[in-house]
Amino acid sequence: MADFMTLSIEDAAGGVRIARLNRPQASNALNTQMGFDLVAFFEEAALNPGDVRCLILTGAGDKAFCAGGDLKQRDGMSNQAWLHQHRVFERMTRAIIGCPIPVIAAVNGAAYGGGCEIAAACDFIYATETARFAQTETSLGIMPGGGGTQTLARAVGERRAKELILSAKPFSAAQAADWGLVNEVFPAADLMPAVLAIAGRIAANAPLAVRAAKSSVHRGLQMGLADGLAVEIDIYNALVPTQDRLEGVRAFNEKRPPRFEGN
Repeated sequence: MADFMTLSIEDAAGGVRIARLNRPQASNALNTQMGFDLVAFFEEAALNPGDVRCLILTGAGDKAFCAGGDLKQRDGMSNQAWLHQHRVFERMTRAIIGCPIPVIAAVNGAAYGGGCEIAAACDFIYATETARFAQTETSLGIMPGGGGTQTLARAVGERRAKELILSAKPFSAAQAADWGLVNEVFPAADLMPAVLAIAGRIAANAPLAVRAAKSSVHRGLQMGLADGLAVEIDIYNALVPTQDRLEGVRAFNEKRPPRFEGN
């Protein structure tokens, strides 16, 4: 596993890996190096998953998940430099969304701008009661460019997404849960235990089946129902000859926990 300048990596039990955005002195703001690090982390996970079966993405410290793009770094950037940096962020978004391993965002504080986009690019979100979200870009003369106009609209619907993006107003974790962006909200002390518990449940399931199901949901939502059903069956059929499928049925009948090996 590579070393990262802006991420801290920790392995938990059962094939769960935790990545922390690690610039707490800057509220974990997204700078160019963090973009490169996130690209490398998620592409490495996709290409060489090893025993990792679920990923958790959270922020270092107790104040911020990610405060958005690092505006101190961006101050005075030329148009060319800005666009070059943003290409890194575009690839970062695609790397998170495209990662075959399930990715859970544990939002432990502010998730503004690019931080909100990073969280929304994950498969689902758990958050603390005090977490705050916002797509602040229109208040800075730009617009969401890290997937926010797409992922937020898919989570909360077109009208709510337009309200939040056009106004740039912040919203609470409770509102985010009511609107469908956040799955569950917890007191701060309970966030990581809850995230580790659901990650453990995911990691205990057959990894090929979990990744296939994730792919089927994501791909199917990009197309009509009939095409989505066809994609689902194609992906389903590929699981039938796997050893994990045989093991799952055998373990059920032998009344024991299954031992899935990803084969």
